[in-house]
Amino acid sequence: MKAIIPVAGAGTRLRPHTYTQPKPLIPVAGKTIISFIIDQLVAVGINDFVFIIGYLGEKIQLYLENEYPELSKTFVQQNSREGSAHAIWMAREAIADTSEVFIVFGDTIIDMDIQKVLDQETSCLCVKEVTDPREFGVVEYDDAGFVRKVVEKPTIPKSNMAMVGFYKIKEVDILLQVVDDHIQNDVRTLGEYQLTDALMGMINRGVKFNTIPVNNWFDCGKKEILLETNAMLLDREGYASSNLPTYDNAIIIHPVSIGENCVISNSIIGPHVTIGSNVQIRHSIIKESIIGNYASISEILLTHSLVGSDAAIKGPSQSLNIGDNTEIDLS
Repeated sequence: MKAIIPVAGAGTRLRPHTYTQPKPLIPVAGKTIISFIIDQLVAVGINDFVFIIGYLGEKIQLYLENEYPELSKTFVQQNSREGSAHAIWMAREAIADTSEVFIVFGDTIIDMDIQKVLDQETSCLCVKEVTDPREFGVVEYDDAGFVRKVVEKPTIPKSNMAMVGFYKIKEVDILLQVVDDHIQNDVRTLGEYQLTDALMGMINRGVKFNTIPVNNWFDCGKKEILLETNAMLLDREGYASSNLPTYDNAIIIHPVSIGENCVISNSIIGPHVTIGSNVQIRHSIIKESIIGNYASISEILLTHSLVGSDAAIKGPSQSLNIGDNTEIDLS
């Protein structure tokens, strides 16, 4: 089995951070978003990955080569981003000889037992009940409980069960046939080749899909959701830092995740703060925030803030959304 992870998107909703940093590499609870996905899949025995890269793809490739040297990795370039099905089509040669694949979007953290998906005898869609299904791909069921129909962002939804970007496909050959047919005939929805349409094409050809509900699903495309996810994960066992060094006249309010080689003095950190490596913090109070690597922060109160790598901040209390390689002096 192979896992396909599309990570070619530009992450426009997280700008200015994603001008210089691909969204899958943004840290949450001490790990990058893409590391959560890979670690979950590796834990159930999947070690063969196809990454579909595009925008800032060289940074993603370098990160994966350094952090996961043992994985079998294939990188496929998607220069023209024309939808989720188009991303899969770009990887068609890499998965043509595969009988079964996982497809997992690289900006989503999912809380579930993946082994349940592996154990399914049919192809499978992971779903979550949502309040407003109009923003998602929606699943409708037949009388036997199998998927009858999937619709991308319906105007009038007939179901509130949304697909969460995690799929197991057993009929890879049929998937590729349908996607190829859609591209050759320019079958688009909302201007793009949608994976939802390809799944519907598979259903029309007789493929059976069942669904597995997930416990939690975090589409980490917005600052607010990133911070919410960071806090939720830090509250769980195994994510927050333990055995931290002694910092100079600093108070640490757990849970927090603090990287290596940080200098923290005369400050209060936490709760629910993730700090990258080689960060300097002086005379500041930081809570409910994410701070990137090599940031420098002094004389400021930060709450509910997302600060990119190499940013420098000095000044009074603010709520900020600061991209990489930024310097701000509010004093």
